[in-house]
Formats: sequence, C-alpha cells, structure tokens
Amino acid sequence: MLDVQLRYNFRVYPTLGQQIELARAFGCARVVFNDGLRLRQTARQAGEEYVSDAVLSRKLITEAKLTPERAWLREVSSVVLQQALADLNTAYRNFFASISGERKGRRVAPPRFRSRKDNRQAIRFTKNSRFKVLGNGRLRLPKIGDLAVRWSRTLPCDPSSVAVIKDAAGRYFASFVVQMTDEALPPLASEVGIDLGLTHFAVLSDGTKVAAPKFLRRAARKLKRLQQALSRKQRGSQNRKKAAVKVARANARVADTRRDWQHKLSTTIIRENQAVYVEDLCIVGLGRTRLAKSVHDAGWASFTGMLEYKAARYGRVFARVDRFFPSTRMCSACGRVNERMALNVRAWNCPCGSHHDRDVNAAQNVLAAGQADNSNDRGAHVRPGLVPAARREAVTHPNAACSTRSVEGISVL
Repeated sequence: MLDVQLRYNFRVYPTLGQQIELARAFGCARVVFNDGLRLRQTARQAGEEYVSDAVLSRKLITEAKLTPERAWLREVSSVVLQQALADLNTAYRNFFASISGERKGRRVAPPRFRSRKDNRQAIRFTKNSRFKVLGNGRLRLPKIGDLAVRWSRTLPCDPSSVAVIKDAAGRYFASFVVQMTDEALPPLASEVGIDLGLTHFAVLSDGTKVAAPKFLRRAARKLKRLQQALSRKQRGSQNRKKAAVKVARANARVADTRRDWQHKLSTTIIRENQAVYVEDLCIVGLGRTRLAKSVHDAGWASFTGMLEYKAARYGRVFARVDRFFPSTRMCSACGRVNERMALNVRAWNCPCGSHHDRDVNAAQNVLAAGQADNSNDRGAHVRPGLVPAARREAVTHPNAACSTRSVEGISVL
C-alpha cells in the first residue's frame, strides 16, 4: 500500500459574472504577493531583520483591509490571500535552500514580482475556505459561486485543496489535490532500459522502437501563420489580444497532445516492466544547441518525470544512469568502448564480431548499467563501492585497453 498525493485537473466553465469575480481574486492575490515581496526587499535594503510570515499576514491582510487603499481586499476570500503569502514563503524557502546547498539541482532564483499581464493566473482554496463539490456536479467557491465542471472522471476521495487556473488560451481549470492509497502492481520479471533520441523518441532494450511524433513540427505551418498575423496587429489593440489568444490556443493544443501521448506511453511501459532505467540527459545543455527545437519538441524531461512518479505509485523500480556513461560507444556484448561516434552512424560492427544497431545497443547498455546499480532484496548493494587502486594498478597498460575501459565504463556509475 502506497500513500501518494495526486492532482486531478478538470475544465471549468464560469459565467461572465464568475469570470469577473475570478479576475478580482487573481488581482487581489497578485497584489498581496507583490506587497509581501516589496516589504521584505525594503527591510533587507534597510538592514533590518527578515520579516516573518506572521508579520506579513498581519500587515498585508488584516491591517491592510482597514485602510482605504486596500479596502477592496475584503471582496475576495481571505484564504486566497493567505495562500498567496504561502506561495511567497515557499519561493523564499526554495531560494534559501538553493544558495545554502540543501536543495539539489539548478540554482533557484529569488522571488520576482507578479505581473497583471502574465498569461497565466491562479488562486488556491484550502479546506478552511469550505469549498464544496455539490451533488449536481458544480464546484462551490466562496465569493465566486457555483462553477460548472466537466468531470472526465470521479475524484477518488475528498480533495484537500483546489486551485483555479486561467491559462494563456483563456481556459479555466480546477486542479484538485487528493491523498490516496494505491496498491502496487503484481511483480514482473521483465526489466527494460530506454534510450531517448530524436530519430526515434524511445528505443527499448528489447528492440522496440517508438517513433517520434514531433507534435510541434507538424503544427509549425499553422503556428507560423498565426504568429505572422499577430505581428501585424497594433500593440495594445483588441485585435492584437484576440490574435495572441489564437496563438496560445494553438500552442496549448500541441502541449496537450504531447502530454496525452506521453501519459499513455509511460503508463504502458510501467505496467509491462518491473524496473525501468533511463539515461540522465543534460536537457538544459542540449536545449542550447542547434537541435534545441527538436529537443524541446520531444519533451524528454516531462516523459521521464512521468515514468518516475508512476513507478513510485505502482511499486516499480525507476533509476537514472549517469549521463557520462558511454552507452552508445560501448559494445553490449564484449564491453569494448570505441572512440567518438558521429550522429550519422546508425549501425556499427565490433571487432568481437557483434553487429549493433546504435540505439538498441545503447538501450541494452543502459539496462545493464541500471541493473548493476540496483540493490538486492536485502537492501545491500550488488557490488562493492569504489576503492582507491593500489600504486602498481593505477596505470592503464596499452595492451589492456579493452578490459580496463569496460570495467571503467561501469565503475563510474
């Protein structure tokens, strides 16, 4: 039994009056967030101590409602304003954890002011606001009303919070957070390694090749036409706003189609394999090359993220292989590591007599490396950790290049 926290998104259709109330709530939450950020920045520049969360809540919500300048904050739910400050506090905690080294990964930038011209607005309601899903299927939100929801599936349990989101295409969504318990899938004997690429989106170690859909490339002609029409509109005009919405809708269709396809593929892979291993690609670096458009169109990061959380949800094993592991250049039969291999080389022969498809060979090497790093049933590592080599062994002999490189290629994981 696995306790997981999931998010269920549904399309909502507010009336014109409800859209006005939602716009008012978006604006109030944005103002409170910006006021809190400005107050902390001013205190820091003046050399004063860090403004606590309680002080922010008292000054910017409780006391601000009594002033003529912020009296309109009383027109929206106080929970929305409290959650805006909670988002600010989370942004600061992530920033402090990043600069101190507690948060791994890329450096997190300090919080920035929110703009009313941002193409995405969101507010959040918790249980304290007493939002409710009515028997007729509508979502009742305080000081907004009963929203019509298109239920594509039923909620597994009572949600702990709901966020109302307006995207760049002008669509409204209700995002529910639920805490539920999942049962692990029956164990299987099959394991798979995945090599991600551009020629084929994914190549599995069993030889299966999944073609790259290239959703953005297929919609490029329509996007080009819409973006050209947008560039001809006068800035600040209503026609320009309408053209911007059309561009956003076209991009949203591409993103939604890609997300749906990746969900179906990742679910199939997780259900059919007990363990899934992928290569830890430097997608940020690849996004700066001449292949950037194709890399972003592929969406490797979102796909591997789906594999990771679905494996944790259904009791499967998911692991990433070191990005410096020579999966492409290593022979999966003998372990020999070749020199640099050009991208146009799709198949090659090893001196040991093996003929390799470039991508299938890489997927098989990813599978072997992932299995070597995986732990046994008792939690102990399958192989011992790295130890310093003796002085007489700390050299590479010319005649032993094949064996030493094969061992070295796996030991770096």
